[in-house]
Amino acid sequence: MAEEFLEERRRALEEQFFRKQEQEILQRMRAAQAQQTAREVLAQASGIQDTGVLDRLLSLGVQPDTLAAMSLVPLVAVAWADGTLDEPERRALISALESAGIAAGSPAGQLVQGWLASAPSGSLLEAWKTYTAALCRQLSEAERDNLRRSMLDRARAVAEAAGGFLGLGKKTSNAEEEVLQTLGTAFSG
Repeated sequence: MAEEFLEERRRALEEQFFRKQEQEILQRMRAAQAQQTAREVLAQASGIQDTGVLDRLLSLGVQPDTLAAMSLVPLVAVAWADGTLDEPERRALISALESAGIAAGSPAGQLVQGWLASAPSGSLLEAWKTYTAALCRQLSEAERDNLRRSMLDRARAVAEAAGGFLGLGKKTSNAEEEVLQTLGTAFSG
């Protein structure tokens, strides 16, 4: 009788162990499938096929519905270049948000609002540079030049929004000029 009890207990423990193992395997499989699905949707929205770039964007919380906000990362980087976000820079960023057709209450708009509240980490700019380089590999030289010129013009407008004293003097700080230089290098393709 004691042997039967021990045998039943052994089987119950084995079954419990294997059920737990199966659950863990299923969870890992579901997570991998979810990651793959998110990667495919982001690839479709962005046109980027490089899984490393896509995974990096996903790790930073960039989703297809927030991808439009990536176009504003350079503007945000320039605005925060000197460590503060002045009111004219804030207004210029909000104007850029509206010009890009991003509603303030949308996921992309909320993401940008977060960047207005506090400076994003440097990894966001690095992700933008990686994203831009991957995108540029798919563009012709003329398209790449147009994209670069357009982005730098928009970023410079934000940088100059709070520049100078009473409209006189240099309109951009040295820190802003450094960020503008860095942004321009992302278009090498």
